Amino acid sequence: AAGKGGDKGAEKGEGDAGGCPPLEGAVLGEVVTRFPPEPSGYLHIGHAKAVMLNEYYARRYKGKLLVRFDDTNPSKEKDEFEENILKDLETMGIKPDMVSHSSDHFGECEKLAKKLLAAGQAFMDDTDQETMREERQERKPSRHRAQDPKQGLELFEKLLKGADPEAKKWCLRAKIDMASDNGTLRDPVLYRGNDTPHHRTGTRHKAYPTYDFVCPIVDSIEGVTHCLRSTEFNDRNAQYHWLQGAMKLRTVRIWEYGKVNFVNTVLSKRKLQWFVDNCAAGSADSAVGKGKVDPKSLAVEGWFDPRFPTVQGCVRRGVTMQALRKFMVMQGASRNIVWMEWDKFWSLNKDEFEPSAPRFMGVAAGNATPFKLSGGDVPSMVGLDAASRTVPSVPSDPTSTPRAMRVSDQVLVEAEDAQLCKVGDRVILLMWGVVEVTKVFTDDPKNPGKVTGLEGVRQPEASVKKIKQKLNWVAQTGDLVTAVVKEFDHLITKPKLEENEDFVDFLNPHSTGSMPMLVEPALATLEEGQVVQLVRRGFFRCDKPASPEGPLELVLIPDGKKSSMSSLSTALPHH
Repeated sequence: AAGKGGDKGAEKGEGDAGGCPPLEGAVLGEVVTRFPPEPSGYLHIGHAKAVMLNEYYARRYKGKLLVRFDDTNPSKEKDEFEENILKDLETMGIKPDMVSHSSDHFGECEKLAKKLLAAGQAFMDDTDQETMREERQERKPSRHRAQDPKQGLELFEKLLKGADPEAKKWCLRAKIDMASDNGTLRDPVLYRGNDTPHHRTGTRHKAYPTYDFVCPIVDSIEGVTHCLRSTEFNDRNAQYHWLQGAMKLRTVRIWEYGKVNFVNTVLSKRKLQWFVDNCAAGSADSAVGKGKVDPKSLAVEGWFDPRFPTVQGCVRRGVTMQALRKFMVMQGASRNIVWMEWDKFWSLNKDEFEPSAPRFMGVAAGNATPFKLSGGDVPSMVGLDAASRTVPSVPSDPTSTPRAMRVSDQVLVEAEDAQLCKVGDRVILLMWGVVEVTKVFTDDPKNPGKVTGLEGVRQPEASVKKIKQKLNWVAQTGDLVTAVVKEFDHLITKPKLEENEDFVDFLNPHSTGSMPMLVEPALATLEEGQVVQLVRRGFFRCDKPASPEGPLELVLIPDGKKSSMSSLSTALPHH
């Protein structure tokens, strides 16, 4: 049952939105949730679910959201990761009520560890990792389990100081239950030595608490009322509660939800770090998996690569934060672990910009075919460098902002479209009107039958009904903009990896491709992050604006469809 104040705030407004049921024991105005990222990588789409659920419940109950950096492993953590996690939270519109670090509480962790030792509820152990693993599997107690508390305290002090090389072999373990069916209760490690300088505290500490030890301590100290954890931590819940009880800390409720997974995607930060370290164009040679794909051929740019499931990678590929939030709330707090198809997410994402993204024209630069026009409104354009007509930025919405569209008596069309044209055909130049083809040129001696040019007459009064051929085009003017269109696919080819399978054996050799396109001059001023549609080509996000240093770069945004918008050539060789 809900506590005082119950779930009235939710009942008035949000209810069980997207399968997010009321929090057990929640009191309006008193709920405190927390998101504890480790600064050992950038946030990915799995983290997005965690932080958005924590934020959802904090706001639903008019409580507080804490963001706490779990900086307990200096060997993996960097300022770069912490800075980018904060950047990602800002991108997602997450505004925590407090930001803290586990390292803020290291002093208290040391005190509580000593209390456990003094009470005989912990011991120091120098058993090597492999032997310890075997003993825990066999439920065999360590030879040091009956250690005198005084000796344990002395060894722990030496571990903290780090001056004695022999002390570094020791670790602190909780004394719980080696006979338990729950492996996490078989005397887990609570502290380990580590001489690596910490990115915040430098060399002040020589030993660090484990996440399993620091989490129940800091959750209690910082006032967390509900610890939201994915179901992969199920077995650790008993350990969490044992530690809080043994240290006489305020109890924190645990609320579980199912982890979200995506097919053809790795969410492990360790694996993503492997891509960063081994798959950059200039990275050192690394082992080639069974798939015989050279990792360097993937040319991964970093944690922000558009193929990465990181927040920054998703943004570059065109994900809107509104769609991401809707998607995660739809998943809700269900305890089921789900494997999602990206198609469903991309379809939801498309709904965010389809009604408003301005439409422009562009054609593949490689084989663009000239189409000379006459008749209708064309004679008035002959000899002009900057003739234009006014069109709605979204043709299906007459109320959308009007814009100027460059026109000319010479236009370029897609080579695939030109190849299908015959004399007498009526075609529609999209966003302009009907043209009747009067001449088809096939004068390339090296490629008999290849259409090298077209001529046609504009028919402004003609009906567009029953005309099937609809062409995208650009006016052939001197200020046409050259754009590089980039398309991305999954980094791995297998939808779901089995436990005994190595992701390196399933690297995708066709995960990226690019092609030059000629686009309207208006796109010369496109800014990074803006989304436009190239008619018949799809929606694109501006990755790099046009500049003296390089061309305009556009990233194709997937739309969730199994087939492309048209039969036109694409950047990826297998599409």
